[in-house]
Amino acid sequence: MQRITLSVDDDLVATLDRHMKARRYASRSEALRDILREAQARERLEAPKADKNDGFCVATLAYVYDHQTRDLGRRLTQAQHHHHDLQVATLHVHLDHRSCLEVSVLRGPVKAVQALADETVSQRGVRHGELHVIPAERVHGRHSHGDGAHEHEHIHA
Repeated sequence: MQRITLSVDDDLVATLDRHMKARRYASRSEALRDILREAQARERLEAPKADKNDGFCVATLAYVYDHQTRDLGRRLTQAQHHHHDLQVATLHVHLDHRSCLEVSVLRGPVKAVQALADETVSQRGVRHGELHVIPAERVHGRHSHGDGAHEHEHIHA
């Protein structure tokens, strides 16, 4: 780990201190490390490199929709089946007599995940939608889980 000295304007220090307090960081250093990790993650998502990051990600897509909107449930289910390779799991919650919240855990190429999210939240009857993307890499390895060595994929975020 390297130690750096940083000079910033008073208003930026105040912004950092508010951010630190709101998120309960123990120090400015930890807050800045997280801000830089977030910038690094955006970089990885915007400019994938063939050697480590092929534009792969894990993500959550959360959206609220009116289940009484004509054919919406069928259209959403159809999109999920059409993109079954991206779907890991979906949580469905009834909020009231008309509104449902779904949270889908997704993994795959960033562009495909973004396309599925856009297709979902643009449906008539979907009122709120938010995609949270985390850059990841697929790592293939051979190791044992107690029942003999075998090869499979792990995802490192």
